[in-house]
Amino acid sequence: MASESVRIGRHLLRAKDLADARYAEPLTVDDLARAAGYSRAHFSKEFRRVFGESPHAYLLTRRLERAAALLRTTDYAVADICFLVGLQSVGSFTTSFVRMYGLKPTDYRSAFPPASQFALVPWCVQRAYGRPKHRTFREDAPEPSN
Repeated sequence: MASESVRIGRHLLRAKDLADARYAEPLTVDDLARAAGYSRAHFSKEFRRVFGESPHAYLLTRRLERAAALLRTTDYAVADICFLVGLQSVGSFTTSFVRMYGLKPTDYRSAFPPASQFALVPWCVQRAYGRPKHRTFREDAPEPSN
């Protein structure tokens, strides 16, 4: 009996891993059920029993978490973020986002520093552009002739 519960857990984990890895693709509960090797109804029931939420809710949560990260760290348009995370409607995205985070996506973004502060600039470029433009140590001056 214990091996049966382990097998069921592995199958459900396979579906959960699929949702985690490919949340941006047009995944459906049917796709997740197929990955677990279950019928849609049995899969939904077992997924909810094991993970405490429906497969649809889990997938939506992953998508909204990724959207929130993109809102914090990029300057992509809200509509672009909606489609990047695998959602199909900006209106539904906004409604779901407000339910989860309590703020509209644009208000959520404005609560964080601008994305430009997260730009990764290589150290060598920072050093090159951080050097003084006008040197005061007379390094470039010709040597005095005697």
